[in-house]
Amino acid sequence: MRKHLTFLPSLAFMVLMALPAGAEPDANTVVARVNGQDITLGHMIISRATLPEKYRSLPVDVLYNAILDQLIQQETLRQSLGGHMPGSIALQLENEKRSLLAAEAIESVLAGVDDEDSVLEAYNAKYSTGFGEDEYHAAHILVETEEEAKQIKVDLDAGTDFADMAREKSTGPSGPNGGDLGWFSAGAMVPEFEEAVVGMDVGGISDPVQTQFGWHLIILNEKRQKAAPTLEAVRADLIGQLQEDAVEARIEELTVAATIERPEVEGLLPNLILDLELIED
Repeated sequence: MRKHLTFLPSLAFMVLMALPAGAEPDANTVVARVNGQDITLGHMIISRATLPEKYRSLPVDVLYNAILDQLIQQETLRQSLGGHMPGSIALQLENEKRSLLAAEAIESVLAGVDDEDSVLEAYNAKYSTGFGEDEYHAAHILVETEEEAKQIKVDLDAGTDFADMAREKSTGPSGPNGGDLGWFSAGAMVPEFEEAVVGMDVGGISDPVQTQFGWHLIILNEKRQKAAPTLEAVRADLIGQLQEDAVEARIEELTVAATIERPEVEGLLPNLILDLELIED
């Protein structure tokens, strides 16, 4: 519960009433003073914008008073230091300023990067010939030993139907379905299995392939190129890549043009960044 601050709503009212006739409040409008130090509407706007979402969603009249209370309290505490600026605070402010201005520069780089023509061009460049990835439709027979797999291979080479043999011999869960694994792409199967499939011709039957699950005989039924997704399905990814590329290009350009020095400092070791005592007053 707020204490000793019941005067603030009337203070805000008086500030607004004190504005020149016809004047509209702006970022420089003073909403409070603490020992002569101005707190402006701009300070309140920034404070509100940086709050977590759960607080930003509070009623605006509640937020107004809470934010103004906080800024006034912070200002009284700041003034209690008598103008002293601890070294650690000065360094934090410099880092924060650097970070905020860098973010502002990035925003300017991103302006217009995601226009429709750029997105469409990126989509066509990546997907005009399909997804660029193969998909495989295969079936397999899984058994426990290499000897059994070799004997089955002899039977298959002699003309025994693969699906019938899978139903009879396979210990895998796809056995009752003739060993059918459906369509899959790279990364869906264990490496040894995938390597065998990638090297096969459609209609071919592999030699025994060992994986962590046992011994496999594989038939490649079909192979196709994965269909390209719709533009809308990948729009967010394309924009993200365009933005990343634009930022990286700008940083590279600025870095190449900049004069960057990294002096050799005797005794400068990586573990010194852990030493907070170095920035204590």
